[in-house]
Amino acid sequence: MPPPPLGAEVFFWPSKMKKVVLDEKSIDRALSRIAHEILERNKDPEKLVILGIPTRGYHLALRLRKKIEEIEGIAPFAGAVDATLYRDDLGIKKDQPPLKRMEIPIPIDGKVVIMVDDVLFTGRTVRAAMNALMDFGRPLAIQLAILVDRGHREFPIKADYIGKSIPTSTKEDVKVHLFEVDGVTEVIIFAVEGK
Repeated sequence: MPPPPLGAEVFFWPSKMKKVVLDEKSIDRALSRIAHEILERNKDPEKLVILGIPTRGYHLALRLRKKIEEIEGIAPFAGAVDATLYRDDLGIKKDQPPLKRMEIPIPIDGKVVIMVDDVLFTGRTVRAAMNALMDFGRPLAIQLAILVDRGHREFPIKADYIGKSIPTSTKEDVKVHLFEVDGVTEVIIFAVEGK
């Protein structure tokens, strides 16, 4: 089969093909915008607690904390909320997932918790993280900040702050790579074999 002509749209993805949808600068701009939106909605940054869902959500939370500090001169408390033990597939999976990081730096009663994750897909991880968080107190509000919303929700969960919405097929996957974990910062989309 000859290659498609230049400029032609290709509707299939070879198994190893990937596309970078956000580079490092785009991710930084998205986080800056999210930080400004958080501050516009929440007038008192001292009432904020930013908690990331490990692994990459935690590092995004730390980046958001730094952005807010650069804008306001106040660094909100930041930490991590591990949803592992609250997942609804614990009894179904053959191999149990390892526990991740749980770090709630201050009591969350009466605080606005900004929960941060890299990709919002079915909503199951966020639901589990909210259940985990409720064991630590009663926040004034929980708001959700997501770098990428790819759709396909299975729970009625909607992000308050979105870096980028990327409509996807269930035959595609979205991966966030962050320098702190992966040595590179980007968001890629690629076809998943066998789906």
